[in-house]
Amino acid sequence: MDYTLALLFSLLQVFSVGTAAPLPVEVVTMKSKVKWMAEQLIIKLDKELQVPSDLMLSPLADDLDGPSYIVMVLEGYNSLISDTFGGIPQVKSEISSLTGYIDQWRQGHCSELRPKPSVPGPLQELQSRKEFIHTVSIEALVRVKEVLDLLLKNLDQLETC
Repeated sequence: MDYTLALLFSLLQVFSVGTAAPLPVEVVTMKSKVKWMAEQLIIKLDKELQVPSDLMLSPLADDLDGPSYIVMVLEGYNSLISDTFGGIPQVKSEISSLTGYIDQWRQGHCSELRPKPSVPGPLQELQSRKEFIHTVSIEALVRVKEVLDLLLKNLDQLETC
């Protein structure tokens, strides 16, 4: 009897360690919606954006550092995109919808306030060159696409408050 009980406890421990807790339905739903919105934006950007072949950009950081950072970066680039590009006002509207959704999620699920994230270097550089409207808009659109690609690869960053 003692052996049976010991074996039962051993098996119970193995199964409890070997199985992860499932994600709440709301997290799965949020990630699915963000993924869909980001994919749709990338499709539109690929269709609308004519990127000069000689455009050289410094690489973005690989870490998105949570929803606050994602919202700040996307809103920052979105504010630099000119409304005069054909088809771009719709893209800007969809970027705003995505950032609004992520920000609403963050406010509802992240109880502790983190320090405001610092603006990344490439965004700061673009903000200082606003007088070159079309060049800045093109680079901002390229950066939005890069951030969306990075977001799709790291959807788990959305859970990091």
